[in-house]
Amino acid sequence: MSVTAESLRRSGRYAVLNSGRSEFVQPRNLADLRRIMALDSRQPTPFRPAGAGSASTDCNTASTGTTIDMCALDDVLNVDAYNGRITVRAGARLSKVAEALAEEGMELEGSFDLPSRTVGGAVAGGCIGPSIGSEGALFGSQVLSLKVVTPTGKLLSVDSSKANLLGAFRLSYGMLGIIYEVTLKARPITGFNATHRRCTVDQLSKAAGQLAKTNVGMKFMLLPFRDTVYLDVRRFDSAASAGRKFGWKLKDWGESTVMPQVFRSLNTLVPMSGMRYSIVDRVSAMTQGIVSGRLVNSGSSSTAHARGGSDGTNFRYSTWFFPASDFAIVVKAYRDFCLRIREETGFRCDMPTVGYRLNRDQSAYLSPAYDEPMVALRAVSTPTSGWENFAIDFGEFARSWGGTPMFNQTQELDPAYARQVFGRRLDFFRRMRRQLDPDNRMMNPFLSQYFL
Repeated sequence: MSVTAESLRRSGRYAVLNSGRSEFVQPRNLADLRRIMALDSRQPTPFRPAGAGSASTDCNTASTGTTIDMCALDDVLNVDAYNGRITVRAGARLSKVAEALAEEGMELEGSFDLPSRTVGGAVAGGCIGPSIGSEGALFGSQVLSLKVVTPTGKLLSVDSSKANLLGAFRLSYGMLGIIYEVTLKARPITGFNATHRRCTVDQLSKAAGQLAKTNVGMKFMLLPFRDTVYLDVRRFDSAASAGRKFGWKLKDWGESTVMPQVFRSLNTLVPMSGMRYSIVDRVSAMTQGIVSGRLVNSGSSSTAHARGGSDGTNFRYSTWFFPASDFAIVVKAYRDFCLRIREETGFRCDMPTVGYRLNRDQSAYLSPAYDEPMVALRAVSTPTSGWENFAIDFGEFARSWGGTPMFNQTQELDPAYARQVFGRRLDFFRRMRRQLDPDNRMMNPFLSQYFL
């Protein structure tokens, strides 16, 4: 174990802090939101916007201050099928947006998981899925314009005429103000074929180079202790149907509800780890093999979504991004890393690791795919003893392989490493943040270690 890892392990900085002393408010309209954030407001600062609560770090919490829950501002304001756009309040869930568009034969221009997230959270906090063709890696790449309440309660409109501001508000983690209205690009529902393959990690490694160069959407479930990968490769096809919504919902239900509930029960009922994890891996393999292979052979952005660990009571997760050009090596190193950690500590994640191939995306200054296509690895586990230490070890592994973080999804992130990875882009964002929020009214202790 490195000195850095041991120091972080003792510090507890990676852990989710207790935000019980924070005041909690839920604005019902724009006037409420402006009143809460006005300079003469009696609400304590810092202000932290909250949505579905999907962050795996403390970016949306503060031990003192005001948490602003945006979920009541969830109206779908306009669907413009002719011009290919939809305007919604920031508290609208992605699933609600998808349903409103589907009624008009439309869908969002990009794949995404975590449909229970709010639009504001998906834009400011980052939301990803298996990007196909020219689709952006980030959900925020679909944003045409934003309306924001600034840290002093003023109104601000941001669109492509203010490209620097738009690039900063995407992946701004609520530090520049609170997004209250969003206009997103939309397109006619476009079907894709989903090809499912079961392979070993070495076989995925051999194919990784070719997949990195091909405009396909790639999502996979990796079971390192069975040396098995369930690969989902998606290609647009004008003849493909939008897929059966039931099949995708059944797949999501199995992965995000049945599996974690079964695994949490096994942690209590089966104390012998060898037997317990043998059952865990068989259930994971059965879920992937039966549901994915038989029920979801086609789909679209309007149907193919997965909650994928958005519920903090069911999951713990940490996401790192690796250059697609290096992934042939990284995926084998990750398998070996998981085996080594189990051997050394006895801990292993009980959920499959989720992976995505992401296109290059410069829509946000803090985009993890700003320079090149990336592959995301999301380690996921039900809440169990040993996860916190594993998150530290995973972070150390990711840094050694040039991994890129996301501030709301990456546990155990050293500030010096963040400065190294984002460099001038982080400096530029910090300068813009100081202009919009010179008094740090939106800055909590977690984010301050990276952005002050």
